[in-house]
Amino acid sequence: MSSSSLSSPALFFILLLHLGFCHVSQGAQHATYIVHMAQSQMPSSFDLHSLWYDSSLRSVSQSAQLLYTYNNAIHGFSTRLTPQEADSLLTQPGVISVLPEQRYELHTTRTPLFLGLDVPNADLFPETGSSSDVVVGVLDTGVWPESKSFSDVGFGPIPSTWKGGCEAGTNFTASLCNRKLIGARFFARGYEATMGPVDESKESRSPRDDDGHGSHTSSTAAGSIVEGASLLGFASGTARGMAQRARVAVYKVCWEGGCFSSDILAAIDKAIDDNVNVLSMSLGGGTSDYYRDSVAIGAFAAMERGILVSCSAGNSGPSSSTLSNVAPWITTVGAGTIDRDFPAVAILGNGKNYSGVSLFKGDALPAKTLPFVYAGNASNATNGNLCGTGTLIPEKVKGKIVMCDRGVNARVQKGEVVKAAGGLGMILANTAENGEELVADAHLLPATAVGEKAGDIIRHYVLTDPNPTASVLIRGTVVNVQPSPVVAAFSSRGPNTITPDILKPDLIAPGVNILAGWTGSKGPTGLASDNRRVEFNIISGTSMSCPHVSGLAALLKSVHPEWSPAAIRSALMTTAYKTYKDGKPILDVTTGKPSTPFEHGAGHVSPTTAINPGLIYDLTAVDYLGFLCALNYTPSQIRSVSRRNYTCDPSKKYSVADLNYPSFAVNVDGSGVYKYTRTVTSVGGAGSYSVKVNSDTTAVKISVEPAVLSFKEVNEKKSYTVTFTVNSSKASGSNSFGSIEWSDGKHVVASPVAISWT
Repeated sequence: MSSSSLSSPALFFILLLHLGFCHVSQGAQHATYIVHMAQSQMPSSFDLHSLWYDSSLRSVSQSAQLLYTYNNAIHGFSTRLTPQEADSLLTQPGVISVLPEQRYELHTTRTPLFLGLDVPNADLFPETGSSSDVVVGVLDTGVWPESKSFSDVGFGPIPSTWKGGCEAGTNFTASLCNRKLIGARFFARGYEATMGPVDESKESRSPRDDDGHGSHTSSTAAGSIVEGASLLGFASGTARGMAQRARVAVYKVCWEGGCFSSDILAAIDKAIDDNVNVLSMSLGGGTSDYYRDSVAIGAFAAMERGILVSCSAGNSGPSSSTLSNVAPWITTVGAGTIDRDFPAVAILGNGKNYSGVSLFKGDALPAKTLPFVYAGNASNATNGNLCGTGTLIPEKVKGKIVMCDRGVNARVQKGEVVKAAGGLGMILANTAENGEELVADAHLLPATAVGEKAGDIIRHYVLTDPNPTASVLIRGTVVNVQPSPVVAAFSSRGPNTITPDILKPDLIAPGVNILAGWTGSKGPTGLASDNRRVEFNIISGTSMSCPHVSGLAALLKSVHPEWSPAAIRSALMTTAYKTYKDGKPILDVTTGKPSTPFEHGAGHVSPTTAINPGLIYDLTAVDYLGFLCALNYTPSQIRSVSRRNYTCDPSKKYSVADLNYPSFAVNVDGSGVYKYTRTVTSVGGAGSYSVKVNSDTTAVKISVEPAVLSFKEVNEKKSYTVTFTVNSSKASGSNSFGSIEWSDGKHVVASPVAISWT
């Protein structure tokens, strides 16, 4: 993950995360392992699976304890073992796999209006009844229950289908839950086994959110209406979640030292029992095969129970092949901007002005420009230009505006360093890694963040003018910024490194400068020195885009309760838009050029059209099992993912290309013909759909058979085949893009196409 692309609170979190590794409990040899068991092989001498698990563990270690036993997400348990004990356990009867625990990291309200969820469209989504029965589960840093975003005013009784609960702990009582926040749990055994006891002087050993990230994501997904919301006066208006009438259940799995897979699996296990309808996870780690990926494994079990799982794509852009959470049964969400900005002008003594962004609230700088210095020239450190802690020389900074370069440490921390050294203001310049992407922060002193081009000009001025001066002017909030959306630079990109024949991300949603609920334990920067307290904060990341889609999925679930997770994702993908209202393609902020399906997937989410998509691409657990067969997974690997004894049919030819996915990723190896089969289900009633193929290359001919699909009734299914015929080769690493669109004159059901030469 690229640290420079995270929101500042998230950066601060990651810094703490790395520092946390100074503590390793139970000796260096011990580690946490997740043990997958073949439940059906339990000897008849045991009445309970937990007793069998404990006996199996005792056969290799008399001292090891069960951290968790799992019944839904996987069949098995987690424990602390030495590598030798883990190897020995793998030989025991009924043990499928013994996998080392993974550590995950957080991928850290104008948006309802921006997405078309304003009052005139309210009739599309019911405000009562079924919409109040949908439960969004959020795995994150917990919740600040006193936030107005979790008010239950106007809510009826808790749905009878809800089986969850509210756990008490440090600074949290069960009475803090209500008819809106209907569930709150915390999971720390895995974290504590590795990192030692939770430091309760810094964070609550309970569902309480002392970080802010979890309150932000859960209120984005399903926060109640809050009038007069803002951050220090910025972005003022009415805040509301995507599914404002849905219920919220929080599962705290992330702590200052990270989010551990044994805790994540335990939370998914419980969320399935609790009967959530949507699971939102704004976290991720390195990519790995699905049978080793705890999030993918837990999501498979959730999918089987009809739960849509939405995950952030990651904040490792703009580099390619940087995605997290790419399993095809997960909805993978990238990030784009919205049409709101927070301009702040860098004013130079030579009369030139350059626009940036800022969320600073406080006394303005003097009307005249002030002495201006480049941090690299006010430091004895080799990387003094980055304004790291203790690197600035106060005598060279005091009373001046300081220019810092972005990178390595948190953006807001740079301002803290400048202020501590006596600086009066800061101009923060992007480098090549971030280009023209501007992310606003609630700095501790007057500051503006400018793009790479402006930064280069400003840097040249401060280094060459004999008496440089500057100032910063905060301009507040502006809306209707165009073009919007654009793909965020930090948003992780394809292609999919685990399964290149599955196109990811699935789509993008708002993820830059998003206003949502916050914790009462930290200021908006997340810095220890920030004593301000706010009810709402503005932060950025795919962590913010993921809960937008989670909430929208809850809305669709409320209107179409019979739809599967795959059907809901299909509706969101096939109705997503790839162009602005003027017909021009959505741009990538990194390049200023049109984005591609490797950046935006199917496009930007459009909930008002997703409600009635016309056709859907549906998938079941059996389809995904065939997908695992196509990957040549062994029976034990399939069992690790699916918790069942499934044998691939040796007489059947399995193909990833035939997974009924709403997109197409074609990997060309030389010349040849590639065939993909898809089946669509009519959810719009009778109609005749004609196909339209768009492609930016003549090197591959795309043909669809049949070219017309006619439906007589709702839920009727029709299949078609797409043939990709390679006419000429391209250099390895080349990519071409297009789309396949079905339309009946009222609906447009679009699928992105990515063709890659390997």
